[in-house]
Amino acid sequence: MGVNESLQRGRAAVRGKPFLFLAGVAGLVLLADLLARLAGVEVPITAERSFGGSLSALRFGGLVWNGIVVGLIFGLAGIGLSMTYSILNFANFSHGDLVTTGAFTGWGAALLIAGWGGSSAGHLLSVRAGSGAGPNAIGASVVQSPLAILVGVIVAAVATVLVTVAADRIVYKPMRDRGGIPLLIASIGVALALRYSIQFVYGARNRGVTATEGVGVPFYGVSIDLHEITLVIVAVGLMLGTHFLLQRTKLGKAMRAMADNKDLALVTGIPTERVVTATWVLGGALAGVSGYLYVLERGTIEFNLGWFLLLFIFAAVILGGIGSIYGAIAGGLVIGLVHEVSLIWISSDFNAAAAFVIMILVLLYRPEGLFGGVTTA
Repeated sequence: MGVNESLQRGRAAVRGKPFLFLAGVAGLVLLADLLARLAGVEVPITAERSFGGSLSALRFGGLVWNGIVVGLIFGLAGIGLSMTYSILNFANFSHGDLVTTGAFTGWGAALLIAGWGGSSAGHLLSVRAGSGAGPNAIGASVVQSPLAILVGVIVAAVATVLVTVAADRIVYKPMRDRGGIPLLIASIGVALALRYSIQFVYGARNRGVTATEGVGVPFYGVSIDLHEITLVIVAVGLMLGTHFLLQRTKLGKAMRAMADNKDLALVTGIPTERVVTATWVLGGALAGVSGYLYVLERGTIEFNLGWFLLLFIFAAVILGGIGSIYGAIAGGLVIGLVHEVSLIWISSDFNAAAAFVIMILVLLYRPEGLFGGVTTA
């Protein structure tokens, strides 16, 4: 009787959630294939062909490391997007272009310091090639110019905060009582204005900005990029700092109270307008730094960089639970790992699709996300 009951429940689960069942089966097949590849075993399909092939532990470790690095970028940028939603109750589509803003302003400052005297200040600040050495020739790195890299992080945060607060004062604040949909549409307009302002000031050309030589150190046969190590240290430090702010400070408690119930927070005397401004400041700073760090790891920069990243950032936030900063971090790591590890089975032209498949499954069967989150507007 117990076995029959279990079979009936199993059939009901398969009928009720067929896609989830198929995803589970596919996951088990991929896990088995991964273990077989790491063990150097090939699964024969026919007498002439085999499924898979050997996979070295070094290559697998490299893919996992890349996934963590990329996932930290998604998670760091996702914190600001998630905070904006939980407190202001709208999806900010200009967030990706705030990431781009931080990338260009931060690297303009870093190149100005690293290339001082070698080219005109105007061209360095605008991340362009001038009469002297261009951005790619200067090749700022943590080895050759650590001070420039540090100043770039600070400038990326400050400049993006200024742009974010200005957008709030000019566009979002007058519309704050009109609901989430008008604000969402307004954020699309802000995104387009920012994107093409950046294109006008900095140009549309994709260009290299960081050095690629002399920034790697050997580690058990794998060359670990010092830029990636810098990214991990800064990103984890900022995440821990955000956690401390939210859990241990008066401002953080006020933010959490507004996320739970804005009207009750206002009645109890919490200065809601100050909390909103602090939310924009913190979210903008993290977005700007994430864009700067992404270019540090990638080595190139372009005006629509943040627009391309925005879908991955949204995927991370939705996967973790929109409104939860811890969910954004966890979701970013999951999306990053899937994005990179999926290269074992598919080409780089399709690995983005694998990350979005995970997001779709979460939307279908756990719409509140891994960490609960806030109900969407």
